[in-house]
Amino acid sequence: MYGFDGGKKIKGRKRHILVDSQGLILAVVVTEANAPERLLALACLMEDIEELSQLELIWVDGGYTGNNFARVVGQLCNARVEVIKRSDDFGGFQVLPRRWVVERTFSWLVNSRRLSLDYELLPEVSEAFIYTAMIRIMLRRLAA
Repeated sequence: MYGFDGGKKIKGRKRHILVDSQGLILAVVVTEANAPERLLALACLMEDIEELSQLELIWVDGGYTGNNFARVVGQLCNARVEVIKRSDDFGGFQVLPRRWVVERTFSWLVNSRRLSLDYELLPEVSEAFIYTAMIRIMLRRLAA
């Protein structure tokens, strides 16, 4: 169940997450690395379509550009898609607005020892461990 991602030149899996503005996970899809990103984003949206139909705006990175993607997202959950792209004028690292929320969530998840490497054989098990790690993070916040 491991695919080869030609863009990143790696073999493995992709983790697609949908988070709210605070970085808490709404949906997770784990697939082979060679799966197309736009299709998996739509699969992530269809995880819990009734709850996600309340979304109004979805921020995505440059990998999810395209009018067809925005149109299908609008039909699925009546949300507007806003692509956050990196400026070509500026070289090197730059903090993109709202993009850091997803990256921060990934860094929270990597703190979980089981998610630091991909130990699982089935993608469903990886998804379950991601949800479990997020439950642990949310419980710690409530306890504080």
